[in-house]
Amino acid sequence: MKRHLKWICALLLVVILGAFGFTFVVREGTCAIVSRFGKIREVCEEAGLRFRLPWPAENVIDLDTRSQYLDSGYTETLTHDKKNVILQTYMVWKIADPSLFYTSIGDMETARQYLNDLLANAKNGVMGGYELSSLVSVKSEDIRLDEIERGIQAMVTSRARENYGIRVETVQIKRLALPNSNVESVFEQMRTERQKYVTQLLSEGERDATIIRSKADADAAQIIADGQARAAVIEAETEKRVAEIYAGAYEKNPELFTFLKRLTALEESVGDKTVLIINSEESPFSVLTDKQKRHD
Repeated sequence: MKRHLKWICALLLVVILGAFGFTFVVREGTCAIVSRFGKIREVCEEAGLRFRLPWPAENVIDLDTRSQYLDSGYTETLTHDKKNVILQTYMVWKIADPSLFYTSIGDMETARQYLNDLLANAKNGVMGGYELSSLVSVKSEDIRLDEIERGIQAMVTSRARENYGIRVETVQIKRLALPNSNVESVFEQMRTERQKYVTQLLSEGERDATIIRSKADADAAQIIADGQARAAVIEAETEKRVAEIYAGAYEKNPELFTFLKRLTALEESVGDKTVLIINSEESPFSVLTDKQKRHD
């Protein structure tokens, strides 16, 4: 009985050693590279149980194929107009070609170092073609952050794919800062741009005000001219009517009309305190003596 128990234990030990020595498991979100004497024999990307030769004949290297996050930290770079800026960016990446990744890099920690260097070089290369106003400006149309991010991502993507078998899914600018030496110059630039904007608004306002005043003056002059023309027409019609009335009155009784006109002229020439030295023989004062002569 003891002999059978020994054989059973030995058999179990062989089975366990065989299971660990001749099989391995590929988990979800990972891939396994099977190398035989240092050379890649197989790349297993589907989850499940696989067979292998025991070590040292074959070795299994597990790689995480899920999306990875990389923060570049604060790195200083130079713009086209020679201004220092500090950019913090982040990258989302994953292994696209396990064979190339393993032969060129080997492990995830080294990959992060290589990608961080690629990201720094890409930022320097792209920002060298843009002015500081592309990052900081009072004019929204001058801001080109999206374009800069696309340029950095394009540069990193091509090199990471070709050299390391890595697919870069996104690159974004996380934070922007300025060295203390550049803060005042940036503020001065922003003040200058804002003053240009204010000057432009004032010029446009003055121009519009001049146009409005000119139109108002033209409209007022036209209204006055129309009023004067209308008044002249009314005055002419009134004088015409008065002349017609006077003519009718004169035709009916010329002597009475003449007398009344002289009397009216006399009334208009004197007031309550008027003292006149006149020649009673001259018109219109002759009306005073004409009446006396008629009585004589």
